[in-house]
Amino acid sequence: MRRLVIAGNWKMNKTPSETKAFLEALKPVVAGKDNCDIVCCVPATNLAIAVETAKGSNIKIGAQNVHFAKSGAYTGETSADMLVDLGVEYVIIGHSERRQYFAETDETVNARVKAALEAGLKVILCVGELEKERDQGITAEILGKQTKVDLLDVTAEQMKNVIIAYEPVWAIGTGKTATNEQADEACGVVRAVVAELYGKRVADETIVQYGGSMNAKNCADLLKCENVDGGLIGGASLKTEDFGIIVDAAQ
Repeated sequence: MRRLVIAGNWKMNKTPSETKAFLEALKPVVAGKDNCDIVCCVPATNLAIAVETAKGSNIKIGAQNVHFAKSGAYTGETSADMLVDLGVEYVIIGHSERRQYFAETDETVNARVKAALEAGLKVILCVGELEKERDQGITAEILGKQTKVDLLDVTAEQMKNVIIAYEPVWAIGTGKTATNEQADEACGVVRAVVAELYGKRVADETIVQYGGSMNAKNCADLLKCENVDGGLIGGASLKTEDFGIIVDAAQ
């Protein structure tokens, strides 16, 4: 049985002081909720205070991006070794907003994935189709291409530290949510591609999350889907009560 992972993607929200206050408030809400892994992926400026505040709790801290080089002339970037040294455990890679606004491609996403895994980080790899691609009936093709290129040269052993988050781009920050059937089908497509690449055993063990306006109201039904192993949560992860409800649903 795959372990559910509930991860919050805070995006560009909260200052360091707000991060400390939020995590202090969240800790008692999720205390003892050990049937799933709980991750908060915070802005880079907040990572150090987040790691310190989360110590001794069941909350893990993740970053929202990582560079593919170990060091060098990459102004404004953060390497995987830097994140590990801070005590960060997870990193989101390939989010649609990074692809849309910062020109990330499947090739650069793949380089980031490999760098993160080699440094010992756990990767939350995002894949998902545009609304026009779903309307054209090519969702499976898009998810297949993204998954295959993003995981190029990643070994079966390294897949133990890869979570794949299916995030339909049309449902991110729009208030739209995939139906349970759509979410389960798409996550199943991703799992089938992993099976094609690595075999059924690895596919059965790989955690595939749903992201895309999962919230306190729809989480219970989405988390019941056979191929949905948790959620990558956006707006609802910024509210302690809502995030707590989603963690409860994962129990």
